[in-house]
Amino acid sequence: MTAIITATDLAHELTGDAPPTLLDVRWQLSTAKAAGAPAFDGRAAYAAGHIPGAVFVDLDRELAAAPGAQGRHPLPDLAEFGAAMRRAGVSAGRPVVVYDGGQGWAAARAWWLLRWTGHPDVRVLDGGLPSWRGELSTGEPEAPAEGDFVPEPAAAGLLDADGAAALARTGVLLDARAGERYRGEVEPIDRVGGHIPGAVSAPTTENVGPDGRFLPAAELKDRFKALGVSEDTEVGVYCGSGVSGAHEVLALAVAGVPAALYVGSWSEWSSDPARPVAVGADPQ
Repeated sequence: MTAIITATDLAHELTGDAPPTLLDVRWQLSTAKAAGAPAFDGRAAYAAGHIPGAVFVDLDRELAAAPGAQGRHPLPDLAEFGAAMRRAGVSAGRPVVVYDGGQGWAAARAWWLLRWTGHPDVRVLDGGLPSWRGELSTGEPEAPAEGDFVPEPAAAGLLDADGAAALARTGVLLDARAGERYRGEVEPIDRVGGHIPGAVSAPTTENVGPDGRFLPAAELKDRFKALGVSEDTEVGVYCGSGVSGAHEVLALAVAGVPAALYVGSWSEWSSDPARPVAVGADPQ
């Protein structure tokens, strides 16, 4: 099973006898509040035009708990997450395709959560909504039939702060944020800049081409190999708050590499002054 799907293949599947459940997870990381500008409204973007049959999912409210000591996008309450997915029509026996506005981060967060909680068939639309060439629907559609998906978290695939610190010493811990944040040169959101000691800088933006679509699997595999990932390497990923990091986990999946996600990520790690912070280009 692949982790991504092209717009052409999605259009074909949507006309078939067993079309996938389609989720629209448009969201943007923004510092708009600090700048005094209005925040991005994913639901308004959805209402203005979405792939026919798609159901809107709110990342901040349905794919994460409220910000706090565990980060800006901690894990959602799994009972509430399951209820939200069932409202969106998600069933265990029906494939799911997730898309966003093209960046891929929000769609990857939904993909990761559904996969980690046991859904067997979830894919991300490669390139997001901009790759879609069909018609768009507007407004709010009728509520879909209730799904039956019940989250059952896997024993593996999730890291906490201690696990991320340990993996940075024993395996490969990839930092999916922009290089300048990793190096500690700037930090527009969190308490302090820098990275988890031992983590390797691997901006997730380098996993895609100019069109926002993932690089070919072979190129991704070569990229991660150059970052220290081999077939027997235990791999973990973190970012600012567990969103762009999910996109890196997705890129690793495309390359055939399983990886765990530190959901609390830098927003959790950096909130505790007792945790060590490394700066500069050197992982240590």
